[in-house]
Amino acid sequence: MVKRFFAVLVGLFCLQQLGAQEHNEHGQEHEHHHVHEFGISFAPVYFTGEDELSVATHLHYVYNFPHTKFGLGVGYERIFDDHKHNFLGLELEYRPVHPLTIGLSPGFAFEGGHGGEKEFALHFETIYEMEFGAFHIGPLLELAYHPEDFHVSIGVHIGLGL
Repeated sequence: MVKRFFAVLVGLFCLQQLGAQEHNEHGQEHEHHHVHEFGISFAPVYFTGEDELSVATHLHYVYNFPHTKFGLGVGYERIFDDHKHNFLGLELEYRPVHPLTIGLSPGFAFEGGHGGEKEFALHFETIYEMEFGAFHIGPLLELAYHPEDFHVSIGVHIGLGL
């Protein structure tokens, strides 16, 4: 199953390289900038301290500042494990080159179905996007620090830009 997952990610990367870049009449790359972005991602999550694998989903909204490479928003992550791990944070995004997005998300992690005890956490994420009109899809890599553990995710991001 893991081999199939990585094969899909490699296939998505190859599709992007074959034809997703647009050029204007001067041969320069044309970037699509959507002001509002709604995104969701799915990924297996590996906890380094517990040597455990789980599944996660991440939802976010980002406002992309017009004529800049920066965005600001809010995100929520849920890991479907025994601890019912949750994360709520601020989303800070930077797009150094199209189609790469780098994100930093400081926030709070808590366990269980309620807000209980919250602890500071920090997520770092990179996304490589392929655009299809208002939609984009691509592989993502997330590294996350939590006081009790550190986890790594490699998954798929799907977004809608308005």
